[in-house]
Amino acid sequence: MNIENEKSYVEKLTEELLINRKNGFMDVTDEQIEKADQFCEGYKNFLNKAKTEREAVTVTIAYAEKNGFVPFNRDVTYQPGDKIYYNNRDKSLILAVIGKDGCKNGVRMAAAHIDSPRLDLKPYPMYEANDLVLFKSHYYGGLKKYQWTTIPLSMHGRVVRRDGTFVDICLGEEPNDPQFCVTDLLPHLGSEQMGKVLSKAIEGENLNILIGSRPVRSDKGSNLFKLNIMKLIHEKYGIIEEDFVSAEIEFVPAFSARDVGFDKSMIGAYGHDDRVCSYPAIEAIMHCQMPKQTILTVLADKEEVGSDGNTGLNSSFLRYFIADLARQEQLDGYDVLRKSKCLSADVTAAYDPTYASAYEPLNSCYLNNGVGVMKYTGSRGKAGTSDASAEFMAEIRNLFDSNDILWQTGELGKVDGGGGGTVAMYIANLDVDVIDVGVPVISMHSPFEVVSKLDVYMTYLGIEAFFTAK
Repeated sequence: MNIENEKSYVEKLTEELLINRKNGFMDVTDEQIEKADQFCEGYKNFLNKAKTEREAVTVTIAYAEKNGFVPFNRDVTYQPGDKIYYNNRDKSLILAVIGKDGCKNGVRMAAAHIDSPRLDLKPYPMYEANDLVLFKSHYYGGLKKYQWTTIPLSMHGRVVRRDGTFVDICLGEEPNDPQFCVTDLLPHLGSEQMGKVLSKAIEGENLNILIGSRPVRSDKGSNLFKLNIMKLIHEKYGIIEEDFVSAEIEFVPAFSARDVGFDKSMIGAYGHDDRVCSYPAIEAIMHCQMPKQTILTVLADKEEVGSDGNTGLNSSFLRYFIADLARQEQLDGYDVLRKSKCLSADVTAAYDPTYASAYEPLNSCYLNNGVGVMKYTGSRGKAGTSDASAEFMAEIRNLFDSNDILWQTGELGKVDGGGGGTVAMYIANLDVDVIDVGVPVISMHSPFEVVSKLDVYMTYLGIEAFFTAK
């Protein structure tokens, strides 16, 4: 064999047997990039309008109703092509399109979550101290507390009065709205603080939100600063201080989603985890008119704190909904579940060269390499995860390859580096085949996460292909 032929043989063998790890951007056309950029304009709009789980449900229902979805009714018998939604307490949502074959061969699900790390108000949040008025907060989810100081915050949520009437609040998003912040110590006086480990430099009890500094003009009475702020809140929203006891108020970063980079290839925003997978799952079901199997997009609450509670996927609301669908077709819910398949649509960590020591490069996901397909997540010895079967992993590989969908696989950092979980294990516990797919994220759980537009679009195409599989 001459050298030229030997080179040709090696190149052929390499192509057949080894993985090509080149950047995924090289495998897509300019037309696909343009489509990805256009798709992400809608996604940025969704991010700006849906910063909390309640807002995500409200925005999605309005969009679904425009596309022919109607509220689910257990007493109605649905036909192939019918579009329905189930609103679970305004904080989680199921969208469904009835398939030609109904549920007899199982359903296909894409399950994402719509809650994100944030600052919640305590039941008695307002206090006055040294001529300032502040709110006491209780942080929600896995966040780095120091990242939440000295950034503009907006106020979102619902306050329910004693008589059951309620008012929804969204303050700090419009150009003329006031905004809020958690203060920090100036570096001139911060030598002791800066000598602490990061986890202790900002204490949870010190995540107090600055909300005012002017008092009622009076020489009499106490708490005049607090009274003035409560007066303004009452004038605007018709609530009193005690109403905060029955409220769900969240403070989130006030900035909008923006393009990142000179090439505008990325999006920086609050809440990519996990709206960056929720939005593709919503769009995929909107565009699927007559699937073979019944399909579901599940948008769940409480994932960031363990998926517990009646709006999280560790509850039974999904199982009950599928049982109701099965009953209409004279089927048993458990038979439908054991034949069902699910994409647990949640983010994964993208390799960040600035913090390379936290990752294992061979088994990491990278920006612009497409949707991440993860056989398992979890921590250390695969704790807190659903480890998908090799058969289901192969099925998804084949599905994505057959539909020219750019995909990659990896893990959530080094084996003993920490890790994290998704809703996959709760769905797997229902006897459903499930695998994690999602968008790689830089600076995950920070107030300003970063994703690739191409990866967002490929996640949408992947879920759409899963829904329409024959």
